[in-house]
Amino acid sequence: MGYNLAVTIDKDSGFCFGVVYAIDMAEEILEEDGYLYCLGDIVHNDEEVARLKAKGLRIINHSDLDTLRDEKVLIRAHGEAPETYKIALENNITLIDASCPVVLKLQNRIKNSYDSGEQILIFGKHGHAEVIGLQGQTNGEALVFQDLEELENVELPGKFTLYSQTTKSTDKFYKIKSELLERGYEVKANDTICRQVSNRYDDLSTFVKNFDKIVFVSGKKSSNGKVLHDVCKKHNENTYFVSQPEELNISMFNPGDKVGICGATSTPMWLMQQVKSLLESY
Repeated sequence: MGYNLAVTIDKDSGFCFGVVYAIDMAEEILEEDGYLYCLGDIVHNDEEVARLKAKGLRIINHSDLDTLRDEKVLIRAHGEAPETYKIALENNITLIDASCPVVLKLQNRIKNSYDSGEQILIFGKHGHAEVIGLQGQTNGEALVFQDLEELENVELPGKFTLYSQTTKSTDKFYKIKSELLERGYEVKANDTICRQVSNRYDDLSTFVKNFDKIVFVSGKKSSNGKVLHDVCKKHNENTYFVSQPEELNISMFNPGDKVGICGATSTPMWLMQQVKSLLESY
């Protein structure tokens, strides 16, 4: 006797245009050349990375880049610091730049702020690929923080410019801004959160309310996945976070449950479809 789960995939979930652009570019070159180097994971999703590795994608890190010569290297959607472009030039590396336009625009704004002598704070995740690229625009001088607690014992300048990693929560950004203003700092705040990400908060909060259970599919490394999973959980507490179908268990569901599947901007649609097939087989 089957569980007869009614399963629906959220049509707005899955890759954002920045990721689509990077993967399309990679696949095109893999088709022609049979291999391509990529600086860091092309997307924060192990399953999608494995799929592309099977087609010849070779993931390298920054120390590998130093020793590479006369090759093509893909820069993923997260963007890179100026240093990377400099090394590529010295090593005769052709960069296939798939940096997301939203990230490039932000890098540019931060560089202009820095060149104008502004003190810069970036609300973002330490060590995140995008954040490293942003901090690189300031010669590593911008102060990166993940939450306000980190700023407790820091001597902040009286006046500074505040930016945000593009995939952070809009609500959190504005809370931080008003808290800093309340503390008497002169804050010039730039909301640089990607609208393709922030619009998903609203879409998801509406979507998840229609189901008994929600399966949120995302890589563990995805910042955006963490944020969107929290949105789902807030509006439907019966939300499960999985990175692959194998993590699901029939005991999570009741017969006849309506189940919604959604994911991060780095979650491939094929993976959500695999989850759907498994649920429908129960």
